[in-house]
Amino acid sequence: MAAVAENPPATAEDREPQREAVPGLENQQRQIENGESGRERPLRAGESWFLVEQHWYKQWEVYVQGGDQDSGTFPGCINNAKLFEDQVNWCLKKGLVEGEDYVLLPAAAWHYLVSWYGLEHGQPPIERKVVELRGFCKVEVYPVELLLVQHSDMGTPHTAEFSQTDSIDLVLCTAREQFLVSPQEETRLWVEKAQGSFERLCNTRVTVLDAALKSGQLVIMETRSKDGTWPSAQTHAVNRASKEDEDFQGQPGICGLTNLGNTCFMNSALQCLSNVPQLTEYFLKNRYLEELNFCNPLGMKGEIAEAYADLVKQAWSGHHRSIVPQVFKTKVGHFASQFLGYQQHDSQELLSFLLDGLHEDLNRVKKKEYVELCDAAGRPDQEVAQEAWQNHKRRNDSVIVDTFHGLFKSTLVCPDCGNVSVTFDPFCYLSVPLPVSHKRVMEVFFVSMDPRRKPEQHRLVVPKKGKISDLCVALAKHTGVSPERMMVADVFSHRFYKIYQLEESLSSILDRDDIFIYEVSGRSAICENSREDVVLPIYLRERTPARDYNNSYYGLMLFGHPLLVSVPRDRLSWDSLYHILLYRLSRYVTRPSSDDEDDGDEKDLEDKDSIPKPGHVARGSSQDPGPEQAGPSSRVAGGSRAPVDNSPGPSHWPQRARRKHLFTLQTVNSNGTSDRSNFNEDTHAQPYIAIDWEPEMKKRYYDEVEAEGYVKHDCVGYVLKKAPVQLQECIELFTTMETLEKENPWYCPSCKQHQLATKKLDLWKLPETLIIHLKRFSYTKFSREKLDTLVEFPIRDLDFSEFVIKPQNESAPELYKYDLIAVSNHYGGLRDGHYTTFACNKDSGQWHYFDDNSVSPVTENQIESKAAYVLFYQRQDVARRLQPQPNLSDPPAPPACGPPPNSELMDVN
Repeated sequence: MAAVAENPPATAEDREPQREAVPGLENQQRQIENGESGRERPLRAGESWFLVEQHWYKQWEVYVQGGDQDSGTFPGCINNAKLFEDQVNWCLKKGLVEGEDYVLLPAAAWHYLVSWYGLEHGQPPIERKVVELRGFCKVEVYPVELLLVQHSDMGTPHTAEFSQTDSIDLVLCTAREQFLVSPQEETRLWVEKAQGSFERLCNTRVTVLDAALKSGQLVIMETRSKDGTWPSAQTHAVNRASKEDEDFQGQPGICGLTNLGNTCFMNSALQCLSNVPQLTEYFLKNRYLEELNFCNPLGMKGEIAEAYADLVKQAWSGHHRSIVPQVFKTKVGHFASQFLGYQQHDSQELLSFLLDGLHEDLNRVKKKEYVELCDAAGRPDQEVAQEAWQNHKRRNDSVIVDTFHGLFKSTLVCPDCGNVSVTFDPFCYLSVPLPVSHKRVMEVFFVSMDPRRKPEQHRLVVPKKGKISDLCVALAKHTGVSPERMMVADVFSHRFYKIYQLEESLSSILDRDDIFIYEVSGRSAICENSREDVVLPIYLRERTPARDYNNSYYGLMLFGHPLLVSVPRDRLSWDSLYHILLYRLSRYVTRPSSDDEDDGDEKDLEDKDSIPKPGHVARGSSQDPGPEQAGPSSRVAGGSRAPVDNSPGPSHWPQRARRKHLFTLQTVNSNGTSDRSNFNEDTHAQPYIAIDWEPEMKKRYYDEVEAEGYVKHDCVGYVLKKAPVQLQECIELFTTMETLEKENPWYCPSCKQHQLATKKLDLWKLPETLIIHLKRFSYTKFSREKLDTLVEFPIRDLDFSEFVIKPQNESAPELYKYDLIAVSNHYGGLRDGHYTTFACNKDSGQWHYFDDNSVSPVTENQIESKAAYVLFYQRQDVARRLQPQPNLSDPPAPPACGPPPNSELMDVN
């Protein structure tokens, strides 16, 4: 940057003693032109050179070459007036050419000439830096002139000159000095681009050249407000909220986060992380500014770290009741597309992304070297573990590693050759499994063959890995009906989605499925008087009231619950089936009175036509069983259900005059439509039968309220009690040996093939802050469930000494004991839910409950619940190290993470 300095003018009285003190003319020429201080020496990057007006320098050359000190060619004081635009601002003229308008002298030669001849009164020296650009050094005659202003005062800008090799940090320091900003205040720079747009100068370590700054550009310095916000980032809504909170002064850290729409998962994760003391202090004291990594290809150009820092500074300013994390949400969605939009997500998944993003944005390793992972190969664990940790730190060194990273030992054993592979791997959190019950609760509806009984809702306890037959056995204990007289079906949208085989797995049934279990006639026996029954799937349909151009009805709509009805094979006629179904529907279908009697409607039912048996077709129809019913129907047709129907059926009704038919019957496919064009005459699948109602007949004789009615069995009120588990049990499960699954085999270097090896994880090195993720969400091929087991976890003194296999320091037990500092909670189920946070304030030691923008104090006995999902523990030696040392005159500090006296407490349970 150009230096501005003034020297006293050389008067006539002063000139004579100067000439007497200067060396001879020949020595002057040698010192100025040649040698280490001469202008002929090569340029060196970073040094200063000075401009001297060409005419004066030529006059000096004539003077020293003449050899006469009393000659009339004496040049007088150095005068650079011709190089300046004016005599006020001393701006250098544009377009000056070296060798025509000026010469360049190194600093030593310039100072010699000034001491010998002086500098014209009032003129500043024209100092310029030597810069190295693309491997070549040159004197930067025209530095970059930037116009500096404050964001709060966009008045007359201050002009400052900078070399292209100057850092942006120097620009920031110059602006802070110019505008008298105190060292405690945080500032940042913006530069004006084309069309009035502005761009952040994020990386202050780059040069003016790298930042592509040009002369005349406007650079704005912005100062962070006392409430932690940046003035430029505040929207109108935030501005209004800020004005409301302008005079608010609360406890730092007791600040809610606004729910932007299904962002409670993000708020919960942020509140937990914000209450990790050493991480929050790292951001509040601006230590992150020196470690921002803008060139890490795995990072996010420092944007995630800066966005998180903004949130922390606002939350811990004490000037907000709640803040709006809109900017942070936008940044997260930009770098992780899975979090775009406003869908519900998992707080642990966001936490994992955030920790990784912060680590890479703050990684002190600017250029990661290649590190080859080495197996133990029989070496001592201590040696292998130390090597693994050092290799990890060679590529990963950040505040996240310092705070959250630990090391565990992984042991793999090949089942064939017995080869043992031992590696040590870093971890950021522990995902521990919960002890899973081997039982499952399923809700079903039982439909009896007795039409007088309403369907019954049952809650059954079955083996989680059981079969459909186990479901029937469990129901038999409640109903007294033999399991062999039951058929299980999934009903969806008034039709059978699937009819299950007895040997199928229960895992294919989801909790949200509507399962109906129908009583049918028993199995057939190979005996003299036995007869075989056929189980027919029955649908209910209604003709739509819409009319076409011919004024006739068209379209049929399914309604009600389908049925599975046992029909004796020797009574498979339309007329017999009509009376059988009329009997089965008698609870909610009213039989016609004597006034409705007629001579029958032979058009609706043809008594002599039988229902198409398996392998046969009714006249004018074709058979399409549908994929889901082929197995069960073939089982029914094959005689696996026996004809034992002793209920008072239509054959026992008194013979009366023929009544008017209430409905018609039609063979349909499994979807309930009459399209049977794909019928194959060789199939042995059972036909589906539809009961078709005219709207008027349905309205008159069909009681919809009664048809939808059901009763609850006493078992529905039973609740399967789950015994609480200890957190230590979950950690034991985490360290238990397991066998790898088929989808994830291990390649044995000895066998040269993939093996289902046994794997065991052990804890070796624990971090300062330990994150424990309780794996409450279980996902399989057929089922998804949330485990609402109560996990009992200690608030203080969680002891890991029994789980750490590294040789322990007996004199420092606090290295293995942890205290709870935060909990992320999840309430609800899989499809919907809500996240909240319990956290202990690092300053007051008081626990608070964070529910989006609402914050309330709580007691310690309210923290443990079935909703606990992610636990944050801090090592006790770290807590003592961070705790400030009180003065003797200070009152005693409150206990760590304890309730304050006489506080208002909210019951969150």
